[in-house]
Amino acid sequence: MLKEGESMHLEERQKRILAAVVQEYVLTGEPVGSRTIARRYNLGVSPATIRNEMADLEEMGFLEQPHTSAGRIPSDYGYRYYVDHLMEPQGLSPEEQEHIRRRFQQRVLAIEQLLEETARLLSEITPYTAMALEPNPSRAKIEEVQIMPLAVPHRALLVVVTEGGMVEHRVLTLPPSIYEEDLEKISEALNSVLKGCSLDDLKELKAQVLKEMAKTGEYKDLLGEVGLLLHHLLFLVGNEKVYLEGVFNILEQPEFRDLSRLKELLAFLDQEEALRRLLKAPPRRGLTIRIGQENREEGIDRCSVITISYGVEGKIYGKVGLLGPTRMHYARVISVLQYVAQSLSQVLAQFYG
Repeated sequence: MLKEGESMHLEERQKRILAAVVQEYVLTGEPVGSRTIARRYNLGVSPATIRNEMADLEEMGFLEQPHTSAGRIPSDYGYRYYVDHLMEPQGLSPEEQEHIRRRFQQRVLAIEQLLEETARLLSEITPYTAMALEPNPSRAKIEEVQIMPLAVPHRALLVVVTEGGMVEHRVLTLPPSIYEEDLEKISEALNSVLKGCSLDDLKELKAQVLKEMAKTGEYKDLLGEVGLLLHHLLFLVGNEKVYLEGVFNILEQPEFRDLSRLKELLAFLDQEEALRRLLKAPPRRGLTIRIGQENREEGIDRCSVITISYGVEGKIYGKVGLLGPTRMHYARVISVLQYVAQSLSQVLAQFYG
């Protein structure tokens, strides 16, 4: 058996047999025998030759034999070799691309809604569990702070907009002494301190903001409300929300008919912090494929997780991903994620300018 990080040269026939085993097992979920490979994949050799090659592949760690009398299945290392060296790209059909484009053309009011819809879309067009991580707000610079009057008397909406398009808001209750015309002055006071600063700076700036507003006595009643909003923004730093869809897709996978394995996986999916760690794991950009025990989080060592980053001109980005059994249709999942991430980035670029 090969150790992690090692590589091994395979003969051309061994590569073709390994690819055939992976493809057949992904398709059927049943251990693959030599006769099945000979009959369906036209390799030009006898079942006996294929059986011998499969035995060699098992000895090298690429295949496993779950039962002595059954066929073989790919190991984690076999999947890794297949993904890195043998897998052929599989593009989406024009109909699938059009379906994804239409979903992203729907009117979006907030990034939260967009990411929720992205996760839902991924869970609908694949049989796996979808995840979407919102952009990390900690380094996003504040572009504007605005307090706007609402139709309800003595109520206003305090809005903070960052350069990445993240919008946070809070409904304020205005004291009777403050009128609509005063709100612009208060907004100016907030912007004078906060504009151009990152959320990482808020901890130090919070006292300065409140001090600036306290210079004018009649606004002191608003300090508590503003302080609560700033506290909420501070809480967001490092606590990006994870949007999860398609958890019940797991129930359709034969690998999780074992209740103990299913319980472990569902326990993992119920932990937002664990999901956040999974999606924030390096590398921060690009496509990442983790197979089986390459996943360090407890409960998903028999799963594959494929993630890809999205962004706008490098200013903001998060990740979207799919989690499923190691018997995953890797080529299709990669194509779906790449197209969805591209479409998501385009919408963000248009939406946030």
